[in-house]
Amino acid sequence: MQPETLAGEYAGLFITLTVIFGLMVGSFLNVVIHRVPKMMQNTWQRECCDLLEIENPASDKQPATYNLLKPDSHCPKCKTPIKPWHNVPIISYLLLKGRCSQCSEPISIRYPTIELVTGVLSGFIAFQFGFTEQALAALLLTWALIALTMIDVDHQLLPDSITLPLLWLGILINSQGLFTDLNSAVYGAIAGYMVLWSVFWLFKLLTGKEGMGYGDFKLLAALGAWMGWQALPLVIILSSLVGAVIGIAGILIMGRDKNVPIPFGPYLAIAGWIAFLWGDLITQTYFQIAGFQ
Repeated sequence: MQPETLAGEYAGLFITLTVIFGLMVGSFLNVVIHRVPKMMQNTWQRECCDLLEIENPASDKQPATYNLLKPDSHCPKCKTPIKPWHNVPIISYLLLKGRCSQCSEPISIRYPTIELVTGVLSGFIAFQFGFTEQALAALLLTWALIALTMIDVDHQLLPDSITLPLLWLGILINSQGLFTDLNSAVYGAIAGYMVLWSVFWLFKLLTGKEGMGYGDFKLLAALGAWMGWQALPLVIILSSLVGAVIGIAGILIMGRDKNVPIPFGPYLAIAGWIAFLWGDLITQTYFQIAGFQ
């Protein structure tokens, strides 16, 4: 049976299975979002202590092995390991009524929310691309953008361990012309980095302040590698619009202090995902409205 036939006859099944798998991936992304910054902090602290030739004061407090797999997930208050049947995406949260099964410590609503968002977006990718190679690649991009968004929200940090593999993966898949041609992908990566790098230094020269981090350069470079240089103007415009909407909503609805720095990575990620799926449609619609077609 050809993939096209499979997609046509079992599209609903494929989307459903993708949603379920996306929920499970969302559970893993919660671990990534929580642990990657801590892993980076542990590495930086260890390297600084080695450089200064002093003992690491946190060595006794840190587990012998700390990565995405170890130690096992546990309640932060009572340290009880989370049993597999208590780790079923969304369902376990509802059955446990949002509390630890042992000490009744509240579990943040954020965990099932990330699971749900990952599942829904994964299902949408399956619906949009069908049973294709593009769908698999788009899922990887979507999951990476979710992790980067939440890490940047928490720590104003876009880890190289995610952005750089995402960049190289974009060039690799487009070496086969999956979403754009190789030249566009390479120039997209270069232009994506250089555009924000130039803005960063211009802003710093004019104000003496740093307006964004180097992780933002690398994220836009990765998006350029996935979509080609042609998509970068739209991504930048959309990220500004998304940032304005979210920023104003945060000030008006949540009373956020307008002087508090806001990470730019989430806006780039959201804009990149929108442009990835609807970039051509948005551009064509704009040209039609502007009378260029």
